[in-house]
Amino acid sequence: MSDFFYKIVRFFGTPIFWWSSTPIVLHVDRTARPGAFILAVNHTSTYDVPLLVRHCVRNLDFVSITEAFQFRFVHWFYGSMNAFPVDRSKPDSRGVRTILQRLKRSRAIAIFPEGHIRAHDNAITHGGKVRPGTGRLAVMSDAPVVPCVIINSAAYLKPLAWLPHKRVRYGMIFGRDISGSKSLDKSEAAKKVEADLEQAMVRLYRELSLCMQNAMKHRETKHRETA
Repeated sequence: MSDFFYKIVRFFGTPIFWWSSTPIVLHVDRTARPGAFILAVNHTSTYDVPLLVRHCVRNLDFVSITEAFQFRFVHWFYGSMNAFPVDRSKPDSRGVRTILQRLKRSRAIAIFPEGHIRAHDNAITHGGKVRPGTGRLAVMSDAPVVPCVIINSAAYLKPLAWLPHKRVRYGMIFGRDISGSKSLDKSEAAKKVEADLEQAMVRLYRELSLCMQNAMKHRETKHRETA
């Protein structure tokens, strides 16, 4: 396992997003924390991953799905980026073991606890539930969970978004650590971590949404004053 390829991809990929977007990123310094942690992110589009690579201070080991690794190029590329698959259709002891081993090596593991891309109606940011497992991993590894919310990464699904005119408006916010309680048994501690994560995601979404709305109003006001 090496971070060399990851750094190359970030180096050449960052300018593409820099010239095409004007993002709002809050509390990214929380990804600079030393030691192992689990970055739990809501899933809005396939572009969540490259945006996390762009902004996060630490290199991330992404947990992906087994279906993606069935394609030879994807298998090579993701593997070179230190990503690895987990079979979410059944209990995957091998995948869990890989996560725990990497956390033991003080890696930062990025997961999408919703399991797949969700619409607003049942998204974790709108009161939806996480798939069981994140809390268990946190308790088993004694690693904190850092919640992260991304808004509007799906804007990059439109071809015109890639033009160098900084039109894309997306947001990203990172929350405070969530850790398992030592006073509870492991099962209850895991459930509490996941409940705390769900609540944190809703709060972070509201905070980021408000910041993005205020930024938009400020730009509109400034545009009218200079017109």
